[in-house]
Amino acid sequence: MDAVARLRRSGGERLAELLQRDPDTLARAIELGLVRREWVERPGEEQLREVGPVEVLQRWLEGEVERRPSTITKLGLSAVQILSAPATDNDTDEGLVDTVTVVFTDLESFTAYTAREGDEAASRLLTELQRVVGPIVRSRGGRTVKHLGDGLLLTFPSAEAAVLAGIELAEAQQEPLRMRVGMHCGEVRVMRTHDVVGHVVNVAARVVESANGGEVLATAAVREQCDDLGGVRFGRLRHRGFKGVDENVAVCPVSRAERYGCC
Repeated sequence: MDAVARLRRSGGERLAELLQRDPDTLARAIELGLVRREWVERPGEEQLREVGPVEVLQRWLEGEVERRPSTITKLGLSAVQILSAPATDNDTDEGLVDTVTVVFTDLESFTAYTAREGDEAASRLLTELQRVVGPIVRSRGGRTVKHLGDGLLLTFPSAEAAVLAGIELAEAQQEPLRMRVGMHCGEVRVMRTHDVVGHVVNVAARVVESANGGEVLATAAVREQCDDLGGVRFGRLRHRGFKGVDENVAVCPVSRAERYGCC
């Protein structure tokens, strides 16, 4: 190892050590994409970060909006999403093909809650939910594609990241309504508007509809991509038929392994 490489490794180890001593700063650095979780754990072996300055700015803007909900009221949610969306010059009307894990979330019994508690209480719940969800999604490298009433459409670059984020999201939102999470992975088309479309998206949307409150459901395709994922338990696969999906889809519940005393 030459002198420059040794200096970089030493500096990286020192930075990782300082970040580990300050959990709040570490969490914020990971959320913004300034460092990767894996790099902090193995600074001499892993890549420091994967996102560029444009995405770092995007994540910062999203976080600021979540911490200041009045910004959404002033600008409108659609305007905030446009401002925070990454700019690309190569999009076509047909979209660009990408392989991602698509995650849908929603809140169990949200319609009944709104009827019982009123629109103002429902609006406060969704605002608080956005503030909780955003940091979790970004810290796992995910992207909030769109808000769907009480639900979200999210994408993640890997199945492992999506599974871990899904568990964290379900655990974070338990009261007064529990969150449901469903996911599927494969090729999608990313449109000029940064929306995602395709069969994978349709399947993921049906998976979340079949989940119970507080439950995370993943398809067999997601499970197959997570063979080496520690600390997570995949339950038994069961085939289900979904409206608008020709074939039966195998899905399984996902949870933390320690709940079952296994690894």
